[in-house]
Amino acid sequence: MNSTTPTSRIIRLLLSASAGAALYSSGHLQVVRLGNQLFEELSALLDTRGELHLIVVENDLIIDGRPQEYSLFLNRFTLMLKERGIESLKLLRGITRQEVADLILLLSSGQGDEAASTDHLRFGWLKVPEESSTATAAGVGCAAEVLKELNRQELDRFSEIYQAVQRRQKFKVSGIAEIVAGFVELFRQEGMPLVVLAALRDSDEYTFTHCANVCILNLAQAMALGIEGQQLKDVGVAAMLHDIGKLFVPEEIINKNGRLTDEEFEAIKQHPVRGARYLMDIPGVPRMAVIAAYEHHAKFNLSGYPKLPPSWRLNLCSHLTMVSDFFDATRTRRSYRDPIELERIKGMMLEMSGTELHPVLTHNFFQILSGLNTPSPS
Repeated sequence: MNSTTPTSRIIRLLLSASAGAALYSSGHLQVVRLGNQLFEELSALLDTRGELHLIVVENDLIIDGRPQEYSLFLNRFTLMLKERGIESLKLLRGITRQEVADLILLLSSGQGDEAASTDHLRFGWLKVPEESSTATAAGVGCAAEVLKELNRQELDRFSEIYQAVQRRQKFKVSGIAEIVAGFVELFRQEGMPLVVLAALRDSDEYTFTHCANVCILNLAQAMALGIEGQQLKDVGVAAMLHDIGKLFVPEEIINKNGRLTDEEFEAIKQHPVRGARYLMDIPGVPRMAVIAAYEHHAKFNLSGYPKLPPSWRLNLCSHLTMVSDFFDATRTRRSYRDPIELERIKGMMLEMSGTELHPVLTHNFFQILSGLNTPSPS
């Protein structure tokens, strides 16, 4: 995060005011001055954006759904939140001077575990629910039955959309949005999004199965990061459409059992660009979906495709999709190989973290998975 952005200035002011209050008192003139400046700049930001959401995952800070690059002052702020037990802090439009003063006092006192949320100041803790194996197994069965029915209902709709794409026709994104809304509603009912993954294996339609699974995995990751509302739905829509460009690649290349020739691999490498270009012309497609379609093979260190400049910053949704895409692709039985065991996949992905996959999101992904029973596909 650029140190001159409004968000960075707000974090710096909050750090300085809290440090001053801890050293002197909350009534010290310097602390009052910094608090007033913080209130003015924070209010201006919230008037424009509505909210500012800060989340701590391990030793990293995520701001409004975007992992931040390391910096000394961000690291200090992240440690301050962690030491006080605060893993989620949401600041909302309409925040009062008193709420800002209370936040400064709270951070200066080191009593974060006693924080009480207010109308415009929300505290939270990101913890994976601990459930017994019996409860998890019961949840798997219940969710699987619900999802089987959803799977049957949505497969035809999804197939119609993909057939329209293959005919180079435009589709209505509302159809995809309804599928995603169905998943989100199911997760809210069941409370364990990842355990429904096994049910999707009942479908013989790989394209639908893979896209739906990536959608489920993206939604689970996003929900764990505190993403909600329209942004959460956009993450799901982006996942359902991330591989749309493969419909522009000849089927004999996509389904080839043996090693691809250089020419065939070049054709494969064009699918992110072709998919993004196609989605740009579809009314109602979220911008996030276009970006994720374009970036989902770029890799964390930008060594993938398409070739991007070194200064390029990948979208959070693209990072989520890379994690979900690799995990589901390796768990799936294909015509040319058997599914890979979960422990081996985990080892592969952790080895790839920091190079091909985002290290924080990969670690968080397996944190989510660790408490759930995720059977291997048959």
